[in-house]
Amino acid sequence: MTDKYKKRLLIFIFIPVLIAIPFLTDDLMLRIISSVILVIYVAFIIFLRDSVKAETTIPIESTSSISKPPKDSTTHATDYETDEGEEFQIISPNKTVEILTQDNFSRTATSNKKDVFKPQNFKEHFDKIVHEEFPHDVNQDEQFGFVLEKILNVVKDAFMAHSAVFFWYNKVKKRLTLERFVSSSSHIARKKFDLEDDILGKIIQKEEPELLTDISPTAEIDVIRYYTAPQGIKSFVGVPLFYGKSLAGILALDSKVNDAFGIESVFSLGRVVRIISIIISMFEEKFSETLAEQRLKALLSVLSYDKKFETESELFTTLESSVSGLIPWDAFTFVYYYADEQKFKTTKIVNRTSLKYIGENLEIDLGRTLVGKAILSGIPVKIDDTSNSDYPRFSQTEEVSFDGSFLAIPMVYDDKNYGVLCFESLKKNAYSNEDVNFVKNSMKMFAFILYSYSTINLLKNLLSVDIETKALNYDSFVERLTVDLVKASELKIPGAVALISIDEFLEQDSLFEGNPFPKVLKAISQMIKDEMTPLNIFGRLKERVFGVYFFNSSPKDVFVWAEKLRIKIARKPIAVVSKQTTFTVSIGISSTSGKTDVHQILYDAELALKKAQEKGGNSVKITN
Repeated sequence: MTDKYKKRLLIFIFIPVLIAIPFLTDDLMLRIISSVILVIYVAFIIFLRDSVKAETTIPIESTSSISKPPKDSTTHATDYETDEGEEFQIISPNKTVEILTQDNFSRTATSNKKDVFKPQNFKEHFDKIVHEEFPHDVNQDEQFGFVLEKILNVVKDAFMAHSAVFFWYNKVKKRLTLERFVSSSSHIARKKFDLEDDILGKIIQKEEPELLTDISPTAEIDVIRYYTAPQGIKSFVGVPLFYGKSLAGILALDSKVNDAFGIESVFSLGRVVRIISIIISMFEEKFSETLAEQRLKALLSVLSYDKKFETESELFTTLESSVSGLIPWDAFTFVYYYADEQKFKTTKIVNRTSLKYIGENLEIDLGRTLVGKAILSGIPVKIDDTSNSDYPRFSQTEEVSFDGSFLAIPMVYDDKNYGVLCFESLKKNAYSNEDVNFVKNSMKMFAFILYSYSTINLLKNLLSVDIETKALNYDSFVERLTVDLVKASELKIPGAVALISIDEFLEQDSLFEGNPFPKVLKAISQMIKDEMTPLNIFGRLKERVFGVYFFNSSPKDVFVWAEKLRIKIARKPIAVVSKQTTFTVSIGISSTSGKTDVHQILYDAELALKKAQEKGGNSVKITN
């Protein structure tokens, strides 16, 4: 027992003693005295205890001016000790009175606001959301889907929904197609829905919003059809989307809570679908302008001034690059009519997929094929779903491993079919009637190009001279040379053949403001003609190679002639646009004395020409 409790025990022992005295004595005086002392004693104890409390209690108004005493100083004015747990301590963090003034009012008011808790990567996540890049390397549908998905995210969070779903409505096929969704569930059915008498069907039929606030668990699977498994959906709201004056889609929300949506939700979603319809119109306008630009660029690329179509491969490559901007496709096939064989064959194949497709040089089966139907009728053939078609595309033996949309456009000019352009897409219903009409009209220009090309080739075969240099072409040169060789052999007259090749030079459009070769070719061929006699035969055997036959001339005389020509060409500048430069030739000579085999003579001359070129060009070599 502590000293404090011992003192208290001694003090309170007097109370029962004073109470017992009146009962132990008969003296009236002692009773009165003991009673008075008891009252005074009790009163003194009560008064002393209350006074100590009063003296140690600090008024509230003065707490800010009292500082905390040192640890080793006396806490109270008296040495009276309080009961355990009744001691107190005055805390004053500010030694001066704080007053709000004009200078610190704004700062103090702001500092009194509570800070919202922010996660450590708060800014990083926010920047990731607001700076998310818009996809540019995708088509229009995927770009719109990206925007629509962001809208559904906002709608789902704003209405605290379980799922936010958007459907397209096909009025012709009476079918709903799930375009985009944002859901807490992974059981969304990604498919097309036939129109039925469910909640979505009512929205389509009535063309007005629908609201359900208490869906029973037994009816959920019949009411909500876009889930593959029950979700415990209690509430649903769906609003129609109108594009123009036609119903084009549905925006739907659902929740696992009863009465999650109300009339105000319908009005709010009405504003959302209106925004979506405006975005659709903006996308359509932008896509129309972009598509028109792409198509114009594709058509103009065919008319480029540097397109000469000298070979079939150049023509086919140009057609492929041009049609790539007309309509979207995953596989492209150009079917060409070969007049010499009188057959239609696949010529240019471009397959952008990894799936199996046909190859080149496949002969078209004109009977019971889609392309054959287009060839025989001269009318475009459009198949929206090739999986439902009973006809193969090109041949009965073709091997094609994917289905989708198919389009065949015949290239008809002057009632003659020169080929067929075939487009194929993995998407079903990819081509509209407008696409068919546009490509059909565009093909008139491509058909004219094919007509011109085939006509020019036919005329070239009938000509005996080269159009650019007016020299004999290869076949005519060989024919004339054969006749003269027979004459020279019978008369035992010497002769020689010289092959003249234009040496390689820098062909840069930026340097000569265009391809300089045609002008160089014309200038050199004219210089060769100027050095010839009527007894010579002059022909163009290759693009850069000329052939000259010398009747009744020895190889040595021809060598002297060739050296003279080489020096003349090397020293004479040739003007190309606004610039002048010099060019060189290499010459190979072969004797024809006693020989009648044209091809052997030309072969020997080519060997001599190669030796001259291997020396670095601008030289003359001779072989016997």
